[in-house]
Formats: sequence, C-alpha cells, structure tokens
Amino acid sequence: MTEQTPRIVSLLPSTTEIVCALGLEDALVGITHECDYPPTIGDKPRLTASRISHETMTSREIDHAVRAQLGGHESIYHLDEAKLKSLKPGLILTQELCDVCAVSYKTVQQAARVLEADARVVSLEPTTLADIFANIRTVGELAGRAAKADEVVERLAARLDGVAAALAGIDDRPRTLMLEWLEPPFAPGHWVPEQVAIAGGDASFGQAGQPSVTTTAEAIRDYAPEVIVLIPCGYYKEDILQALPRAQLPEGWHDLPAVKNRQVWAVDATAYFSRPGPRVVDGVEILARILHPEVFGQAHAEEAVRVPTELMLASTATTTESF
Repeated sequence: MTEQTPRIVSLLPSTTEIVCALGLEDALVGITHECDYPPTIGDKPRLTASRISHETMTSREIDHAVRAQLGGHESIYHLDEAKLKSLKPGLILTQELCDVCAVSYKTVQQAARVLEADARVVSLEPTTLADIFANIRTVGELAGRAAKADEVVERLAARLDGVAAALAGIDDRPRTLMLEWLEPPFAPGHWVPEQVAIAGGDASFGQAGQPSVTTTAEAIRDYAPEVIVLIPCGYYKEDILQALPRAQLPEGWHDLPAVKNRQVWAVDATAYFSRPGPRVVDGVEILARILHPEVFGQAHAEEAVRVPTELMLASTATTTESF
C-alpha cells in the first residue's frame, strides 16, 4: 500500500471485487458480510449484517420481508458504525441505487460524519455494462491506480468483443428469459439484457439500463422463452436448486418451450449477474455457452446446471409491482 493509496472500506461485494482486481487488496480494510470473492479476503473485517434470513425463508417470504422493511422506511441491513470508525478509512465505496442490495447511502453518510479523519464517501451507480467499466476506472482514479484500471477495462472489453465476433454469423438468437427472482417472478433489468444480447440471445424480455420489475405468468407465456436462466439476486446454483421445490412458479410453466426442452438453467447469479463488477464478463461467456454450445462448447458444471424438471412446480404468480 503506497502513501497515496487510501485505506478503503467497500460496502458492496462488487466494489470489493473491483478493488482486488486493481491489485489493492492490501488497502482494503473493511468489507460486507456478503463479500466472498476473491477467496483471499476471508479474514477482512465485516461491517454489515442482514436482518433477513435468506437461508431459512422461501423466495416469496423474502420478497414480503423486504417490502415490509422498505415500506416502513427501515433498512434490511445493519452497519457496525463503531467498527467502521475504528478502521479509519480514507475512502468508503457504497451505492444509492438499491436499498435491497446494500446498506443505504444515507446510513453510510451519517456514519462517515463521526469519523475522526476525513473519509471520502463515493456512491457508484452502474446501470449498464459501460457504467460498470466506468466505475472500475473511477475506483482506479480514487485509489491512484488509473493505469491499472485502464488495463483491466481493456481486457474485459476485449473478451466481450471476442464473444460478439464469434457470433457474427449466427442468425438464431433464442428467446431468453433471465428470471431475477422466483416468486414473484422478476423480469431482468440493468446490464442483464446487455449480457444476453452479447451472448447471442434475444434480449427483448426486460429493459436494459432500467430496474428489474415483477412480471406476470401471462407475459412469460406470451414470450414463450426457448431458454430460461434462473438468476435470483444473491443466489448461487445450490441456493436456487434448494429454493425451487418450495417456490410457486408462474402458471403454465410446464408448457413453456424451455421447460419442455429441458433448457432451464441455474447459475451463480450473485457472482456473474447480480454484482456489477468484473465478473459480469464471465457471465456473458457462461451465457454464450448455454445459448450457443455449437460455437463455444458446453457450459461447465461449475458454471451452469440444467435444472431437473421434478424440482419445478407450477402455480400462479401474477403481481406487477416493482422496487
């Protein structure tokens, strides 16, 4: 850690990954309870905790709990302000975009006011792939690693260009449903439709650069997805497979082309789709293998799992609310 490198607290798993990708792991003095990559950060001080148990609650129960907390103007996360103060950070990375994703920006600002040293609180608000790359450069500039950030972004962009180039002659773009929550079902937003488009899928279900919103069984049936990829926010493959038997999936689920043809996949959503960090490019490459194995080869078992039909039960879920 050089003299110009600040002591960094990351209150987002994505910014933790960005900081480490820039070679600044030694400058990282505090992280969240959800930060789990790279594995070498395991001994860093944890500054947050969730007030909702993802391990014991169903998809619908979690949705109800989140809406109740936010509806009452309460945070679903706790920030350890005393520990934050003891770490004496010079730079705190956070966000304002989504109170479901992290400690609220207001809470972080209030906590930062009691720090003995001046700490810069920076809110990163990516909604597109270009924004994610811009955030990597921003963190690089703030931490004195601008040149390294440029290198990281250039490598990531080159990988995306490689996927697009390999698909240049492909006309078949399967109708692809990226389900960002199981119950109620959420249509994708932000950078996920871009990931689908680059990976060679039809990305018309969802809105790039916009928040994800709940959708309906009717809308899903009308779209008739040929491929379904389950990416509930914060879930790994194992979490998805465990949650599915208890989830009430949209009415008509078993009649969808993707379900009939065994093209329903579970992936590590939290690693490759929920977090706006460097590994969204891995997500594109994984999707490309799911959608176009004839070009990229089969998806590896550690990347994506074909969901057994017996884990999926059909029912109704037709709400239209959004966060």
